[in-house]
Amino acid sequence: MKKRFQSFRAIGLVIVAIALVFTFRMPAIAQTPRHYDELTFSAAPTIKIPEYERYQLSNGMVVYLMEDRQFPLVSGTALIRTGSRLEPPDKVGLAVITGTVMRTGGTQQHPADKLDEILEQRAAIVETSIGMDSGTASFNALSQDIDLVFDLFAEVIRYPAFASDKIELAKTQRRGAIARRNDDPGAIANREFQKLIYGETSPYARIEEYATIDRISREDIINFYQTYVRPDRTILGIVGDFDPAQMKAAIEKAFGDWQPPSTKLDNAIPPASQKYQGGVFLVDRPQLTQSNIRIGHLGGDFRNPDYPALSVLNGVLNGFGGRLFNDLRSRQGLAYSVYGYWDPKYDYPGLFFAGGQTKSETTVPFVKSLLSEIERVRTTPITEKELNYAKDSILNSFVFNFENPNQTLSRLMRYEYFGYPEDFIFQYQRAVKATTIQDVQRVAQKYLKPDRIVTLIVGNAQAIQPSLSSLGGEVKIVDISIPQPAQSSRQATTKEN
Repeated sequence: MKKRFQSFRAIGLVIVAIALVFTFRMPAIAQTPRHYDELTFSAAPTIKIPEYERYQLSNGMVVYLMEDRQFPLVSGTALIRTGSRLEPPDKVGLAVITGTVMRTGGTQQHPADKLDEILEQRAAIVETSIGMDSGTASFNALSQDIDLVFDLFAEVIRYPAFASDKIELAKTQRRGAIARRNDDPGAIANREFQKLIYGETSPYARIEEYATIDRISREDIINFYQTYVRPDRTILGIVGDFDPAQMKAAIEKAFGDWQPPSTKLDNAIPPASQKYQGGVFLVDRPQLTQSNIRIGHLGGDFRNPDYPALSVLNGVLNGFGGRLFNDLRSRQGLAYSVYGYWDPKYDYPGLFFAGGQTKSETTVPFVKSLLSEIERVRTTPITEKELNYAKDSILNSFVFNFENPNQTLSRLMRYEYFGYPEDFIFQYQRAVKATTIQDVQRVAQKYLKPDRIVTLIVGNAQAIQPSLSSLGGEVKIVDISIPQPAQSSRQATTKEN
């Protein structure tokens, strides 16, 4: 009897198991993944800017405060009107080293090691950097530590020590970056393409060399800092769990007596123009089995009233549902990655560029197909389906511009820094919604200029068949060898190419 019961029990368990299998398989069968062009998007959510306060200190420093009591954290950023485009052309690297050593060199009150120790004990962060068109100093701290961390943050901005040993360390790090700069074909393509468009001496394309780093002295760093890091060129934004009245008092105490130099600075933005009006260029790397390709020309900035329509054009060309992906990758199998973007900048002309990676033997077909797609979008109206897909993709991703108050405040500060209206992104949103098929074709015809396209290939010249000469005209070789400093002991250890 016991054995019979066990048999029935076993049979019952098998039946239950089979039933569970079919139960769990049914939803999987019912939810067969749809093709990307069958996807639909819900209405874009409404975005609301959190409340904030903007005011100005008597010394010219602009301050933004935005409360966020969700977590016991406070963060802040000082946006400083400077940038590597303002450094002397014979001392390229000065700005980035200044931005690095402002923090790593410690302050006049706290040597670097002591500053690191204090911050590490409180899981706090203070960082500084200088990029192409701006400098930043930032902090993150627990609310309970904000008084101490904010004072250290202010010290880093106002009283950096620029310790000599930390300057030498920063210069050594920059030399190491120079030595490695030809290791990555993609990085070579990006760097050399910028130089072909803007010109190798342009502040938007020039690069560090051993000689420019060697010319930088501690005095140069201090002079650059004193020239550009000043209250009337600084926007300070703080977001998080703080009491507004106490924070205002702390800001006044830390920065209120900081006076700008009497000298007025020229705020002129360095101009940009296109060096080569077309042409095919090659960086020959015999060890490669693939080609990295960039094509394009000078573009524009965000102020262009056609920027929203150009964004929709980007959406038509790019992504899993875009023309470039569908044609060059899916239909022709020429590449795994392919792209084409109108890429504006805030206060100087950006680029229109397209490219990707492909096998050496498909390099020329890849370039020709890119050019063909650019011509097609110029001459043939896009479909209603393409328009809607591109617009919906932009509008439904819009919410990710405002994922947290910190991100929102950063955007407001950057708009003020570059002189844009605070509702610029909402103007953009409305203009994208209003974009038509005719708008997309109009901007494609107006701004995509086939006769000005520069083509750069980083690849194996012998393996590229048919040869690049079949693209028309002379193929110019780009020299990427790294100049060595004269009479330097680093020559024996520095890797070139």
